[in-house]
Order: sequence, then structure tokens, then C-alpha cells
Amino acid sequence: MKGTAILFQERNITFIEDVEHSFFEDIKEQCDCNSCICKLNNKTVDLGSVSPVLWHEDEIDWAYGY
Repeated sequence: MKGTAILFQERNITFIEDVEHSFFEDIKEQCDCNSCICKLNNKTVDLGSVSPVLWHEDEIDWAYGY
């Protein structure tokens, strides 16, 4: 099942679209750590400190006006 991971960082909100739910679970396990490290497109990515994270199944309709 693919969807969008929504990550809240100190001063940013990051949306990562079209990812498997397992990717979200990997990030969720690392919440409140100083360094959230995950694999994205076969590359290791350090997202920094992330807390909390949310999951939105399917795609987000950006034309709706988020």
C-alpha cells in the first residue's frame, strides 16, 4: 500500500509521496531521535530530527488547497 508520509521537523513540514507504508513505519520508529536515517529511492537519506510523523493513504490532492 502506497501513500504519503508527512514529517514534522523543527521549522519544516516535509511530504514524501508514493512511498510504501513500511517506509513510514521505519521513520516512525526513529521519532524524537537526533538523526532519522532511511532508504529513499535506493539512497540513504538523513532526515534529521523528525517528530511526529503522519501517514496519508493514497495521493494528496494538492489542487484542493492544502
